[in-house]
Amino acid sequence: MVTTVKKPEFEELRPGVKAPAKENLLTPRFYTTDFDAIAEMDLAPNEDELRAILEEFRADYNQKHFVRDEEFNQSWDHIDGETRRLFVEFLERSCTAEFSGFLLYKELGRRLKNRNPLLAECFTLMSRDEARHAGFLNKAMSDFKLSLDLGFLTKNHKYTFFKPKFIFYATYLSEKIGYWRYITIYRHLEAHPEDRIYPIFRFFENWCQDENRHGDFFDAVMRAAPETLNDWKAKLWCRFFLLSVFATMYLNDIQRKDFYASLGLDAREYDKYVIEKTNDTAGRVFPVVLDVSKPEFYERLETCIQNNEKLSAIANSNTPKVLQFAQKLPYYLSNGWQGLKLYFMKPIDVTTTHGVAR
Repeated sequence: MVTTVKKPEFEELRPGVKAPAKENLLTPRFYTTDFDAIAEMDLAPNEDELRAILEEFRADYNQKHFVRDEEFNQSWDHIDGETRRLFVEFLERSCTAEFSGFLLYKELGRRLKNRNPLLAECFTLMSRDEARHAGFLNKAMSDFKLSLDLGFLTKNHKYTFFKPKFIFYATYLSEKIGYWRYITIYRHLEAHPEDRIYPIFRFFENWCQDENRHGDFFDAVMRAAPETLNDWKAKLWCRFFLLSVFATMYLNDIQRKDFYASLGLDAREYDKYVIEKTNDTAGRVFPVVLDVSKPEFYERLETCIQNNEKLSAIANSNTPKVLQFAQKLPYYLSNGWQGLKLYFMKPIDVTTTHGVAR
């Protein structure tokens, strides 16, 4: 009797090259910004810390870390069916996010080279780290007979313009939440090696230190530009970006809870831990953080998850498109209402704790 491995079907640009995932509100974004404004930044208020971080980047602690070993040299066909689809999706989303960081940091390094050498070198060295991460993830995809055409992604992805301060908020949170995501998975699998279904997770401890250093860099940049942190507008924007990052992660991960289950993790508990830790970390630089301990916070996110499930069911039905929109509208409105209620939950002012050991 011959058995065949059940493999999910993916849309391909050409044989072995996966078509990029369709863009929506929850997919990784590619950013561009006002390069001139960043070039003209006065770093004097926090230049010493930035130079210390630059020395860490120059040390390149992970220069020899991302080297595939013998454990990768085997067939991964036993990871099949829905688990395989979710795993490939995890690798693709992670690769796309790292690659978007590489493109942004590389362009910043190039544009700032002759105008703000300190920032330019920091961005260039961070782009080096992001390129390693993206390359390592893309190579992992090849173990599942797929890869991403990163050149195609560069030319065909939509770029979102953010003002510099919005870039700082978004990338700071992206790097810090990346640290907590990676280190939490690493520590779990270190304690439960039987759940480590693929060797890439062994690399997460050192990997997440890159994310942490990058986050520290953006922390230092914001401290060099206190106007990004010390007025009423900053408090509103910090709340917005915290909520956007946390809600996006939660909605994405619960939708893919089976992937986390394959690692022995409960997606909800994992996300709540990562959100709590990232929120606490952000409180060391942001003037306010979210009150994520309030039951209402997750209750409203769960309502959004239920709405999204109903939206997906409608989209996959045979109902005419015009009628589908009418059916979807109440759920879109509900998601918008939940988002507003979440945003206007009373935040926690943490300015009095800045500089205090916790």
